[in-house]
Formats: sequence, structure tokens, C-alpha cells
Amino acid sequence: MWRTTHDAREWTSGRDSGGSPTAAGARPPFAPGRSTRRPPVKLGVVTPVLTLLPRAHAQWEVDAPFAEVVAIVQEAERLGYHHVTCSEHVGIPTEAASVRGGRYWDPAVTLGALGARTTTIRLATHVVVLGYHHPLALAKRFGTLDRLSDGRLVLGVGVGSLVEEFALLAAPFPDRGERADDAMRALRAALSREVPEYHGTHYDYSGFVVDPCAVQPHVPMWVGGRTARSLRRAVELGDGWAPFGLRPDELAAMLVGARDTDAWAARHRPDAPVPFEIVLQTERPLDPLASPQAVGDEVAALRELGATALNVRFVHHSPDHYREQLAALVDVVATPER
Repeated sequence: MWRTTHDAREWTSGRDSGGSPTAAGARPPFAPGRSTRRPPVKLGVVTPVLTLLPRAHAQWEVDAPFAEVVAIVQEAERLGYHHVTCSEHVGIPTEAASVRGGRYWDPAVTLGALGARTTTIRLATHVVVLGYHHPLALAKRFGTLDRLSDGRLVLGVGVGSLVEEFALLAAPFPDRGERADDAMRALRAALSREVPEYHGTHYDYSGFVVDPCAVQPHVPMWVGGRTARSLRRAVELGDGWAPFGLRPDELAAMLVGARDTDAWAARHRPDAPVPFEIVLQTERPLDPLASPQAVGDEVAALRELGATALNVRFVHHSPDHYREQLAALVDVVATPER
């Protein structure tokens, strides 16, 4: 049990992605401090073309050449965006494609190609499904990406929920939550070490050279998900939480619960290896060109919830329009708070 420092409350959620129940608790919405002198929010791009969600993509994305993706990512880098993303699915059941979409570019290959054409923007998997891979396979694949990109990897990970895809890959499904926890510990032991060693509950290895390995001494690991269990996993084992599909009140309740825990306090000590990130998504695609005030209000609301970074989608009708929206959002975010 993950008790709070006051031993009085636990998480507010339904069931986690590993199938474990979480307790409900009554807490008021998170009320942050009144100081407006906060660090600027980091902006991240949910990269177009790489994933086509039904009824949520522009027509130009269907047949867009990779050169258009490169141009958008290069413009995001020029504007100071923090990261771009690429997600993972190996195979989507045909009956599920109408909901989840069927296109998912491979993140290691795609981010490697984008890394070769950029110099500063970070390359974030959002997310790699831990249960589909052995931790050393991930350490080799993404350690190589980190080396090729001069230390720009953000390894976003998740537990996964698509039963048919687990079966396709002969990956165990019922205990995937426990396996994911052990995989994260195993990855932390392996990502930046040429001769890693780990002895855990599901993974055990020593005496192997994994070269190349990551050049960052501590690769940031963000945990995706929409349950309190995913937030707990992020605080205890990761460096950030990147939820999706949650209402503001749900986010607020979960974050309030997290802030009351010993694990949160330990993760936010001054000597933490990297800052802990709360990476939130907007509820709908943003249109800062047409509605700068509304977008500014939405960004401000997410910052009030505790967002340190945003994963952003845009309303867009062409590659040029997309690049214009990138610039418009920077202008909105840069506007001084009242």
C-alpha cells in the first residue's frame, strides 16, 4: 500500500492498467501556491503523420512524405519546443483500428531519423509498451538512439492494454503491471551502463556487454497512463507522468493524493537526478491562431493543475498551417500572466 505522509488518504481512481483496484478518497481540488513566478511550461509536439487517430487527423497527413514531418520538427526546434513524440503499437486488430487507428510508426527508427536532422529538441517515446520487450532489448535500442542524438532521449513507457496485441507477441497480459514495474527497475540499471546487472522479480541478468549504451547518466523516463497506479509508478520509478484522457477534476484529485506521499517528497529533493515532470495534454486540438485567448486560458488552467510540460495537438489543414500554429502557441505561452 502506498500510504500518504498523513496516513489518512490514498489514491482517487478506478482500476489501474495492471488490474489492481485503487481506493477512492475525498479530497478538494489541488490549489497551488499563489505565486505567478513559475518556470515556463515546456512544449512538446504530438507529431503529426506518425499516428492517425480516426476523425482526429487532417487529410494531408494520410499521404504526407516524411520530409513534411522533418520540416515541422525542425520548426518546432527553432521555436524552442522541448520535445517531439512517437508512439508504439506493433499490430492493431482490424476491429480496433476504427477506434485506436492503424498507423503507428516505429519509435526507434522514426526518432533516429528525426534526431539525425535536428540538434537540440528532445526525442520522446510516448509510449513504448514495456511488456512487448525485454529490458535489455530496450536498453540497446534506445541507448543507441540516445548516443546517436547526443543525449536527447526521453523514454516514455507504458503498461499497455490491448489484449490481442499482447497475444500476438506472446507477451504475458495478466501480470503486466508487476512486470512493468520490474522492467522499469531493470531499465534504470541498464540504460547507461555498458555491463549492466540486475536481479529482480521478473528479469535477472549479469555478465553481458550492452554496447552502445545511453550517454545520459540518467535517461528521463516518463510513464504514460490514465490511472492512479500509473502516477504511482511514475513517482516511485520514473521521472515524469504523461497521462491522457482524464478530466481536470480527475487529474487534480490524483495529483493531490500524490503530493501527500513520502515517495513524492523523496522524488522532489534538491538532489534528484532530473526534475520530475507532469506532462499534460489538452482536451482537444489547440487553435492559437484563431483563438489565442481561449488557448491561453486552457494552458493556464493546465499549469494551475501542476503541468510542467504539455503534449500538444493542433487544429491544422496543411503543413504550412501546422507550422504557423507552432509559432502562434509560442506567442500565447510567452504572454506574461496577469
